[in-house]
Amino acid sequence: MTPDTIETFHGQTIQHGKYNNRIYLMKFNSNNNGKLPFKLIELAEKKQYSKIFAKVHHEYIEEFLNLGFLCEAIIPCFYNGRQTACLLSYYMDSARRKSATPKENEKVIEACRKKQQAANHAAELPPSMTLRRGTPEDASAMAILYRHVFKSYPFPIDDPEYIRRTMKTYVDYFGIWQADKLAALSSAEIDAGLGNAEMTDFATSPESRGKSLALILLKHMEEALRKKNIKTFYTIARAASFGINITFAKQGYTFSGRLIQNTQIDGRFEDMNVWYKTI
Repeated sequence: MTPDTIETFHGQTIQHGKYNNRIYLMKFNSNNNGKLPFKLIELAEKKQYSKIFAKVHHEYIEEFLNLGFLCEAIIPCFYNGRQTACLLSYYMDSARRKSATPKENEKVIEACRKKQQAANHAAELPPSMTLRRGTPEDASAMAILYRHVFKSYPFPIDDPEYIRRTMKTYVDYFGIWQADKLAALSSAEIDAGLGNAEMTDFATSPESRGKSLALILLKHMEEALRKKNIKTFYTIARAASFGINITFAKQGYTFSGRLIQNTQIDGRFEDMNVWYKTI
């Protein structure tokens, strides 16, 4: 299936399409005259999407809530280290509003709480491995690893050209190599103007699991982004996945909500947990 399209819509940056069967308001512009919520619903009706997902400045959520949008999560200090972003959802189809994995989701959060209480979260890079920022020459290896780990994904990260293109603009990729083989990978989607970054796209090859490589990558990414004056880190993680949620819990992130049936990964819609950290 064709990946969803990213485009400008009434001055806003959105992603939409049948792949995720949704509209995603990725970057909110307050210059919308209060008409944006109506326009998003009109587009969803026209395209027959089942969900709208929007990151919105907290001062402007009333116009969305009045039309039936729900605040499912928040990211404090999202805007320049000061103001909160609300992650809003509008369900065109009531069936999409119901979680398919409620019990699994709660088990994951309970495991995260226990891990956060543990004293030692140390993880060291094995001596035989090296960690560095990805380059355009690494794009093919990155795409292959993503293709092996994910049957499907909300963005075309299995396309080397997509990786190269985003690498030139707003995404920093980081990888761990065992000799010349890529063992683990992650990325940071940076909004330098707002001082935040989404820590995302974590993937580890099956033979390299159990070495806390995701945690090692996350710590390295934070250190690198602090040098770029990034103040707020966040992630939108698969709610039923123990590994990735525990990684963020260990690194001191705060759980702040759950997006129901939000993202198409591995051939199905999955709930997504939101975690954030400010410095």
